[in-house]
Amino acid sequence: MPLLPPLIPHLKSPDLFGDLDRLPALGTSVGERTFVVLNPSTGEVLAELPDMGVEETRAAIDKAYMAQPGWAALTARERSDILWRWHQLIVDHTDDLGAILTAEMGKPLAEAKSEISHAAAYLQWYAEEANRIYGETISAPSTDRRMLVIKQPIGVVGTITPWNFPASMVARKISPALAAGCTIVLKPAEQTPLVAGAMFALAHQAGFPDGVVNLVYASEGDAVGRELCGNPKVRKISFTGSTEVGRLLMRQCSDQIKKVSLELGGNAPFIVFDDADADVDAAVDGAIQAKFRNAGQTCVSANRLYVQSGVHDEFVDKFVKRVRQLQVGDGFDPAVAIGPLIDQHALAKIESHIADAVEKGGIVRCGGNRIGTRGTFFQPTVLTGISSEMTVAQEETFGPLAAIINFDDADQVVHEANDTIYGLAAYFYASNLKRVWRVAEALEYGMVGINTGRMSSEAAPFGGVKQSGIGREGSRHGLEDYLEMKYLCMGGI
Repeated sequence: MPLLPPLIPHLKSPDLFGDLDRLPALGTSVGERTFVVLNPSTGEVLAELPDMGVEETRAAIDKAYMAQPGWAALTARERSDILWRWHQLIVDHTDDLGAILTAEMGKPLAEAKSEISHAAAYLQWYAEEANRIYGETISAPSTDRRMLVIKQPIGVVGTITPWNFPASMVARKISPALAAGCTIVLKPAEQTPLVAGAMFALAHQAGFPDGVVNLVYASEGDAVGRELCGNPKVRKISFTGSTEVGRLLMRQCSDQIKKVSLELGGNAPFIVFDDADADVDAAVDGAIQAKFRNAGQTCVSANRLYVQSGVHDEFVDKFVKRVRQLQVGDGFDPAVAIGPLIDQHALAKIESHIADAVEKGGIVRCGGNRIGTRGTFFQPTVLTGISSEMTVAQEETFGPLAAIINFDDADQVVHEANDTIYGLAAYFYASNLKRVWRVAEALEYGMVGINTGRMSSEAAPFGGVKQSGIGREGSRHGLEDYLEMKYLCMGGI
């Protein structure tokens, strides 16, 4: 059972996990193996959870498979009402869910609460969209025939969510599936399973029938992932994480031609053109948002900052000044803007990117070092003099490191921005309307932020092209990924 000692500050409802005593077992016995969840700010143990594997995952799939016909048979309004109740419970428990998220992931508490609100927004959106699953009629070639299209839930969905947004990713994946009439088996990231557990406890309070939402805790994802991909009762896999793991899951699903939704890695360019000179401060603000939110640990984080030579020096000076003001520390400190990185591996990666850049001529303008020996804190860092052969220009850093590239030619920078296997998100600042349209259309990315550093919304489709993924989450389009289209041809009318 989850152990939640008073290591999570400000928790108003310690009994929030009360319903979880029946979630891990999933109707079967759970082995004696356990794993611990750590606070990345302190290294302290937050909880000990049952470490599940193939047997427990299969039991969860069986429960979801048995529950799916009954859940799909409910009216759209009945499913919507339960989603609405879950949404309200999430809203009512925002403070506690935010505290749990900050404790296990590290992000500042205000940012964590904002994520909880974002998660609730997805539940609200799809509670409404549940009532808007429409079919169509087709003009028949003869008078004695009627041709129709209906849409039906795909079935059991296996979902695997990441550690960097452990609440909003849960809601963004499973709310459209539930609205469509699918049932769920969720494996949250082993680093951040507690907020998912609390959300599922609230889901049971909201009234989801037994077996509709199922949670699998596991310290390793391989065995769980193989079972989700290989079990024929699972009709679809939805995964957010690295491109490397996405490729593996896609291969594992291929034998059954199983549907997949993949939201994978990125290498987001952030371009500031000369004609943004009227408001360089706005470009700096957008770059701070796009780069340092969640300590740079986002798949849409600005990874390569291209700044045209006419505004380069002004932008760098203002940007470095702002970055030096960002306070790093424990997320429960209200003055903190950047929390810890998720683990030691993340620290080692950012250090290797900095070392490689400096060796090849890059200049550290601020930051560049770990902070203290307790926790996984790193100074927000700015590098200039970046060239395309440096690792930081080729790979996603996933940390508070901004690499700035000076450019002259506007057409060439678009080519360089597109010169990557990834295509998730891109950003640019410009005021010339002709340039805005041309650059927006030329960038090979699923999402483009124009004169803004933030663009996520439950009402908009989230997803990438190339090796950044397949499918879309959010918006009305996100619902389609969980529906099968069926054509009905009625003769003898």
